[in-house]
Amino acid sequence: MNEAPVSLLIVDDNRMDALLVEQMLKSVERQVPTAARSVESAEQALEELARQPCDVVLLDYQLPGASGLDLLQRLQQLPAGQRPAVVMLTASGSEAIAVAAMKQGAKDYLRKDLLDPMTLVRAVMTALAQKRLEAQVAAAEAQRAEDLGMARELQRALLPQSFPCFPPGVDPQRSALAFCRRYRPTSDLSGDFFDVLPLSDSEAGLLICDVMGHGVRAALVMAMLRAFVQELRCSLRDPAALLSGLNTALRGALRQSSRPLFATALYLVLDARQGQARYARAGHPLPLRLEAATGRVAPLPPAPAAGGPALGLFADAAFPAAAAALDPGDRLVLFTDGLIEAADAGGRLFGEEGLREALERHLASPCERLLDAVLEEVRRFTAGGEFVDDVCLLGAELRRRLP
Repeated sequence: MNEAPVSLLIVDDNRMDALLVEQMLKSVERQVPTAARSVESAEQALEELARQPCDVVLLDYQLPGASGLDLLQRLQQLPAGQRPAVVMLTASGSEAIAVAAMKQGAKDYLRKDLLDPMTLVRAVMTALAQKRLEAQVAAAEAQRAEDLGMARELQRALLPQSFPCFPPGVDPQRSALAFCRRYRPTSDLSGDFFDVLPLSDSEAGLLICDVMGHGVRAALVMAMLRAFVQELRCSLRDPAALLSGLNTALRGALRQSSRPLFATALYLVLDARQGQARYARAGHPLPLRLEAATGRVAPLPPAPAAGGPALGLFADAAFPAAAAALDPGDRLVLFTDGLIEAADAGGRLFGEEGLREALERHLASPCERLLDAVLEEVRRFTAGGEFVDDVCLLGAELRRRLP
C-alpha cells in the first residue's frame, strides 16, 4: 500500500521562489511523494492551515507584514495535532537568523541560493521525522500521565477516608479515641502511608511508614507493606511481633532486587481501657505526646533497648517494644521525616525540636487545626518553599477511659 504524500505549505511572497521549490519537489516525487500548495503572507498561511492542516511548512524568513519568525512563533502556539513541522528558508546566510529560528522551534534552516532537490527533500523528511517522534513522545507522556493519575487516585483511596469509633457504633463525637491526619505527597506517587486499625472495642492500631524515596518504586513497596499488614493480622496487638513480621516479609519480597530498598515504620497500639500506648519502631522517629494536664510536649519514652533498624535491611533485626501511660485529654502526633527535614534557605532543618515548639504554641487547638498550624509554621520556616519529601502527620487523642 502506497504511503500518503507529505502535505506541504510553502509560505513565500516571491512567487518565482515558491514555483522553484514546487518544481524541485516534483523532480523527486517518485522517491518522496508530496502534495504542495503555496501562499504569500502570514495571514494567508494561518487561514490555509485553519482550513486544511499540513505536515510541513516551508517558511520564508522575509514576509510582508509579519516576519517569518513571527509566523513561526504563532505556528508553535497551535494545538499539537495541528502544529506543522517548519523548515525556514532565507535568501541570506545569517547565522543569527538560523539560531533564532531553531530556538523558536524550526526543524531546519536552508539558504535559497544553495537549495537543490535532494537538500530540500532531506530537510523536509528530517523535519517530518522529528514531528512524528515528538508526537510519539507526547502520546507516551500523555499515557504515562494518565497512568500515574490513576495510580495516584488508587493510592489515595487506600488511605483511611474515615476513622473507627471506640466503642464501635457510638457517634464520632462520643468516641473514646479520636484521630486526624494530614497527608502531603511531593509527587504523583508517595512512599508515606498510615493506617488506623480497630483491634477491639477499646484498642486501635496506628501504623505509619516512610518508604525510601518517592515515586513508582516507593509506591510499590508501600503497596506491598499494606498487603503484608493484612497477612499479619494475628500480630496486630503486639507491636514488636508485627514489625518483625513486616521486616521478614519485606526482605523476602526484595530478595531479587538489585537496589537496596527499605522503610522506616512505627506501630502503636492505643488502649482506651488501660489508658496506655504500646509501641515499637523500625528506624522511625518516636511520636510526640501532648500532655493535657501540663501542656508539655515530648517524645514517648524509647524502649529499654535501642529501637530496631529500618524494615528490609537485616534478617535478624529485633524491634523492642515500649509502653507509656496516657491520661484523658492526652494526644499523640506521629509523623514522617519529610516534615522535620524541611529546610530554610540556609539549609537549617526544621527538626524535631521545631516540631515540638510548634505543637506547644498551638496546644489549645483542636486536632485538625493543630496539624494545619504545624504545616503552616513549616511553610513559613522554608519561606514558602515546597516540601522536598512526602509528609504525613497522624494525630490521636485519648478523650476518655473506657470502663
